[in-house]
Amino acid sequence: MNLLRRLLCSAALLTLSGVVAAAPVAPKEGVHYKVLPQKLETPAGKPVEVIEFFAYYCPHCNVFEPLLAEWVKKQGDNIVFKRVHVAGGARVLPQQRLFYALDALGLVGQYHAKAFAAMHQQGVRFGSDAEVIDWAVKSGIDRARFVDAYNAFGTQAKVRRAGAMMNEYQVDHWPLVAIDGRFITSPSMANPEDSPAQTEIQQQQVALQVMDALVEKAKAAKADKK
Repeated sequence: MNLLRRLLCSAALLTLSGVVAAAPVAPKEGVHYKVLPQKLETPAGKPVEVIEFFAYYCPHCNVFEPLLAEWVKKQGDNIVFKRVHVAGGARVLPQQRLFYALDALGLVGQYHAKAFAAMHQQGVRFGSDAEVIDWAVKSGIDRARFVDAYNAFGTQAKVRRAGAMMNEYQVDHWPLVAIDGRFITSPSMANPEDSPAQTEIQQQQVALQVMDALVEKAKAAKADKK
């Protein structure tokens, strides 16, 4: 973990005690989260599906990433976690294809944080296919394997699917998290104007607590169906 991410995580821990008091005890629909008009299909079984909509270029997603990664680890078998890199036209397409190539190669865990660091700390723009491929190779990924995954039909299909999912989940800002195909929340959504959370990390910690409550709500609904 690089220095900036260590500092962010340290800051989150230092502020956590204050955030606990600020977080809503019982998140309210329409205030801290929204319910989609129609529940979307999710995988069957006990774990609750959680989807993060993000973008590598997004500074808020960059700050959220280490906190979210810890939250996912804490949830363990309670959830099935997925990521969707949002669409944004031609300028964002190389970033989308980078993420889905990493996903196809099983390298998201190893390189996801590094991709954020490249954009937000090292000045890499990921503005073209050549720039993405050059970064991947310099980062230690085999060129042939990466290029094959980057240009694969499956990667192109996932890019197209990302746009459709944004419409289905009513994604209009990011990071945004969808839970169980019916709840959506985000740091900005979980912190209404009267929220006592002041810093971005505090707001994101509140969002994580709202997500905790929504996962429990979804688990209870699954249990009732048995």
